[in-house]
Amino acid sequence: MSENSYLQSYDALADLLSARGVDVEAVKAKLRQQAIETPSWGYADSGTRFKVFPWPGAARTIQEKLADAAHVHRLTGVAPSVAIHIPWDKTDDWVALRQYAADLGLRIGAVNPNLFQEEQYKLGSLCSPDPKARASALAHMAECCQIMQQVGSDILSVWLADGTNYAGQDSLRERKHRLEEGLAATYKLLPPGSRMLVEYKFFEPAFYSTDLPDWGTSYAMCLKLGPQAEVLVDTGHHAHGTNIAQIVAFLLDEGRLGGFHFNARKYADDDLIVGSQDPFELFTIFVELVGAGERASRVAYMIDQSHNIEPKIEAMIQSVINCQVAYAKALLVDFKRLAEAQLAGDVLGAHRVLLEAYETDVRPLLAKVRQEMGLHPDPIAAHRASGYAERVAQERGAARAGGTGYPSA
Repeated sequence: MSENSYLQSYDALADLLSARGVDVEAVKAKLRQQAIETPSWGYADSGTRFKVFPWPGAARTIQEKLADAAHVHRLTGVAPSVAIHIPWDKTDDWVALRQYAADLGLRIGAVNPNLFQEEQYKLGSLCSPDPKARASALAHMAECCQIMQQVGSDILSVWLADGTNYAGQDSLRERKHRLEEGLAATYKLLPPGSRMLVEYKFFEPAFYSTDLPDWGTSYAMCLKLGPQAEVLVDTGHHAHGTNIAQIVAFLLDEGRLGGFHFNARKYADDDLIVGSQDPFELFTIFVELVGAGERASRVAYMIDQSHNIEPKIEAMIQSVINCQVAYAKALLVDFKRLAEAQLAGDVLGAHRVLLEAYETDVRPLLAKVRQEMGLHPDPIAAHRASGYAERVAQERGAARAGGTGYPSA
């Protein structure tokens, strides 16, 4: 669609929204303020648990990952920070890396420890029955907290692969005690003013028991740790039929929703592009966030995806766009009418209030916002026309295919 077509469509949409009583300028202002953090590992080669499919031009170093992230931010205007993973993104000079990111118009976001790839963590990390493994895991947490200080990060994003595969393999109560002790020791290491977001996953790679299997367990741990500990919701880490919007609503009301890892899954933790499988679910999550007002002001919005067979950068742009679309639609919900219908017991009337917002085509609205930010109205078209992907493919080439789904360290 041409820029003129976008503008013509926007004018009609703006008239429609105004007729509904929507403050269009206020919605546009909020859309300009949206911020989605992209992950460094999303720009690198990754794949299934059986094979990595190399992509020409995929980032090989943290500097190349930041360069790709800067390109995404230039096109979308709402991706100003990059999450890093240690040791995948390890460098000899963190202060220099922080400056490099700043020169690109970025900042370093969440720091993610890696407690699942070392041989010593075969039986777990913080929950391992081996005291040496637990000590090593805590030392790595301390290292990540030090990195946070050097790069200016205020979030430690913790996910553990800890668990057991067989009944009787280990004491479940003792593993709980070790988990509490390890997280408490890590909590004390946090830089002032920072937060620790505790993620969960209901299965895999542990198949009998998982030490952080659900949001309730993470929530309980955070309550014990203190106000700097909050729950991280990964939208792919749930069983089929789980109402993620309800989890979000509960944690928001309790003041313990720390942030998201946005992705989608068809069967399990597939790490597909957010909103690609169930866009209505993503919309309902954003409805809860918008409806919570100030309670959602500290929530961190981060993408966590494994782009296996699709172009890395274009996939990331699409992910950001999908978050923008869901947020824009949520901003159009008439919460006053919704509350009135709910109190009146008007079940379908309340549901239709949500459908009215969800079924609105907000693409012209987002295109107008981008144009007013000095950006191309269509980030995908701008990316394809930029020649960036072709240039980095020529400069970087393609890595040799690997046999694991994890990025190379």
